[in-house]
Amino acid sequence: MKPANRLKKNSDFNVVYSKKKSMANKLLIIYITENSLNNNRVGFVVSKKVGNSVIRSKVKRLMKESYRLNDSRFKIAYDIVFIARADCKNSTFKEIESALLHLMKKMKLTK
Repeated sequence: MKPANRLKKNSDFNVVYSKKKSMANKLLIIYITENSLNNNRVGFVVSKKVGNSVIRSKVKRLMKESYRLNDSRFKIAYDIVFIARADCKNSTFKEIESALLHLMKKMKLTK
C-alpha cells in the first residue's frame, strides 16, 4: 500500500472516529467516513490487549495484506480504520480476510 493511501496522523484517526459510522464482528471493528480524494486512506490499529509486539505486528501485517489483495473490490473516496479485537491473535489469514470482507460488505463499500 502506498504511503499516500495510509492514515498516519492522530488527527486523521480522530476525524474518522468522530463521525461514528462503525460496525464490528468477532475479529474486527471498522470506522468509515467519506473523503474528497480519489482513493481510500486506510489505518490499522492493534492495541496492547491483543498481545505483545510480535503478535501485534503479525496481526497488523495480516490485516494490511488482506486489504491489499482485495483493494480493487472496494469503492473509493473513503477513510477507513480497522481495529483488531483480542480474538485476532489466534486467527488465520483466511479468517481475518473473511472478517474484513464481511465488514466492507455490511458497510456497503464493495463494488
